[in-house]
Amino acid sequence: MLVLVAPGQGAQTPGFLTPWLDLPGAADRVAAWSDAIGLDLVHYGTQADADAIRDTAVAQPLLVAAGILSAAALGAYSFAADAAGTDIAPGAVAGHSVGEITAAAFAGVLDDTAALGLVRRRGLAMADAAAITETGMSALLGGDPEVSVAHLEKLGLTPANVNGAGQIVAAGTLEQLAALNEDMPEGVRKVVPLKVAGAFHTRHMAPAVEALAKAAAELAPGDPKVTYVSNKDGQAVATGAEVLERLVGQVANPVRWDLCMETFKALGVTALIEVCPGGTLTGLAKRALPGVKTLALKTPDDLEAARELISEHTA
Repeated sequence: MLVLVAPGQGAQTPGFLTPWLDLPGAADRVAAWSDAIGLDLVHYGTQADADAIRDTAVAQPLLVAAGILSAAALGAYSFAADAAGTDIAPGAVAGHSVGEITAAAFAGVLDDTAALGLVRRRGLAMADAAAITETGMSALLGGDPEVSVAHLEKLGLTPANVNGAGQIVAAGTLEQLAALNEDMPEGVRKVVPLKVAGAFHTRHMAPAVEALAKAAAELAPGDPKVTYVSNKDGQAVATGAEVLERLVGQVANPVRWDLCMETFKALGVTALIEVCPGGTLTGLAKRALPGVKTLALKTPDDLEAARELISEHTA
């Protein structure tokens, strides 16, 4: 069984969209999305530097656009959009943090324009919330999760991402994160600052929830056409309305990617493909889902290998 997953903020790197725009029709499609949401995705995906694409209001739409574009090139998106062409239907879809909006597009809950419109408003609202207090996020490598969580809470930090494979991401003020660098939990080898501009999935994002709720209320979601696995608790969600409700609440609550991977295992996953800019989630899967074949779409050069993997793991 194939699972298709989409990465979250921090996966972006300067110029990562460039090779994808050489595919037939890709540049026109991204230009149309740019016009629709008022953000030059082509510029930010090809020419902007690391600081420019670290901006939450830029990074989030850019990641969703890249995920949809790469999945469409693979043939794993048209099944949801009822488009012509070869359909590759995964057994389940999921996304990490903002990648959940990408996954909602894969599942047919939102069309691509609606998904990009929603993520644009999400990114702006979360950027505004992040500007209130200087905050950030850092990944803890190694250690026992229970020990780490208790230690983070002692420092006033939130375990904002529980990613499985021994990885937890802490979020809070810059002062709290500095204290973590000086006082790491027992067993943690390293604390790595992430390329994000705020303490996402914590109380610091509460001001963004209302804005996102208003944006979601304007949409008419469809029910998922394939199994949609939620970050909230790793459970499959059956209706589009509940997917949207969870997307709204998710911005101020922890991501439980560990539970998502437990659900993949229960569903019988045999292969996992991560859309562009892939690498983070396949890395976690290699450690947490032994025996599962993984592939990250980094450039169009990866498409042929991905199609071969799909042919081996879909009915």
